[in-house]
Amino acid sequence: MAEIKIRNEIRFILNGSDVALSDVAPDATLLDWLRLDRSLRGTKEGCAEGDCGACTVLVGKLSAEGLVYESVNACIRFMGSLDGTHVVTIEHLRGLPGQLHPVQQAMVDFHGSQCGFCTPGFVMSLYALWMKTPDPSDAAIEKALQGNLCRCTGYEAIMRAARATSSYGKAAKDPLAVERREITARLEALRDGARIEIGSGKTRLIMPADVDDFAAVLDREPGATIVAGSTDVGLWVTKHMRDISPAVFIGNLDGLCAISEAGGVISIGAGVTYSEAFAMLSKRIPALGPLFDRIGGEQVRNMGTIGGNIANGSPIGDTPPPLIALGARLTLRRGDTRRTIPLETFFIAYGKQDRQPGEFVEAVHVPVPAKGARFAVYKVTKRRDEDITAALGAFYLTLAKDGAVADIRIAYGGMAATPKRAFAVEKALAGRPWTEATVEAAMAEYASDFTPLTDMRASAEYRALAAKNLLLRFYVETSGTTAPFQVSRNEAA
Repeated sequence: MAEIKIRNEIRFILNGSDVALSDVAPDATLLDWLRLDRSLRGTKEGCAEGDCGACTVLVGKLSAEGLVYESVNACIRFMGSLDGTHVVTIEHLRGLPGQLHPVQQAMVDFHGSQCGFCTPGFVMSLYALWMKTPDPSDAAIEKALQGNLCRCTGYEAIMRAARATSSYGKAAKDPLAVERREITARLEALRDGARIEIGSGKTRLIMPADVDDFAAVLDREPGATIVAGSTDVGLWVTKHMRDISPAVFIGNLDGLCAISEAGGVISIGAGVTYSEAFAMLSKRIPALGPLFDRIGGEQVRNMGTIGGNIANGSPIGDTPPPLIALGARLTLRRGDTRRTIPLETFFIAYGKQDRQPGEFVEAVHVPVPAKGARFAVYKVTKRRDEDITAALGAFYLTLAKDGAVADIRIAYGGMAATPKRAFAVEKALAGRPWTEATVEAAMAEYASDFTPLTDMRASAEYRALAAKNLLLRFYVETSGTTAPFQVSRNEAA
């Protein structure tokens, strides 16, 4: 390996100014730095866990599509992840001389603010939407605002403002659009291929130069905390006050951010975010689209990674059950050594995965369902959007010509200490006619597969019944019914 250049500062653009910082703690958040170090207090702290959206800012990054701006939660975004980006806060919005920005003026005219605490976050989320989709549908507006909570105004006024924004100005003439070439050049100039190391001893922040460098760093320091999107690690700091030093930030590594398809298998690098994966996965495996739309809010989907969701091993992670049902495989890497295993074998016990010291998740490989196969995933939560799973079921089915079950894979989250297949239920269904009687008989085997717990999200009894009902729903949906099982508010209107 060629000698790696070391840099001892992070460099990025804040609004219009270049920033270089050589004194950055591994657990320093963007929100605290903006408010305490730069006195940019339009960015608010509400929940400090990525739920309410009051801290929303935009982060622009260079990608294969060019310079892309995304809404993110500053409260759980660490400073160490910002190298080579453009951070845009509410203070940077501007319209024509002497005028408010179009999003701001629309919010004023349509009475989209009362107490105003949440308003900057709403404005920034709508700003990101407006630049991407100047004339959005109601469904697109609601999706963009999933991660923003308002306690007093009421969302309809904000919806009206979002619909009207383009009547106040053109997105193509917005400063971020006009200055795109200049900002792109400035960000490209920041790319020097160096590894960043800040701090000493255990209180260190490391950003590897590339994936090979990351493998070498982690091999030397297997106890380091890997930080990709920080949608989980951020809460370790803000809610649990955990020490994450030394922290290795990998969100900038192009080698982990690729998604491709070959031979009917989609390979997803561990650094690919939900937002980046959405287009391909929702097209090739349509059932994953609605699921991804319910993972956090837009800010969380712009930060969180599929690889991170797998690597942390949570029993209520949303992606492992459907990927297990699809027969996904996982590539793990330590140094220059790789091994690929079935995803379902990665999860051993609560908090324990089949990952050796110094080893990391490099990619997940997801087979596209075979022609004629049926695949579905259902997520049960207390509220529909931006909520943590109580129970999630994923189902993959192929039928023989005589209507018998040729192959079935059923996986659940929230039903055990790990994401887990329902082997006893599968066995009761295999080779039998795909009928309601067969399905109802197989339900008795759930007691052999799962002993769910009671917690704040659901009781054990509720989870056990919901799991059975999800199988019944899958049967009905794959048996020729035309009745809709779920109608969105936009569809109903």
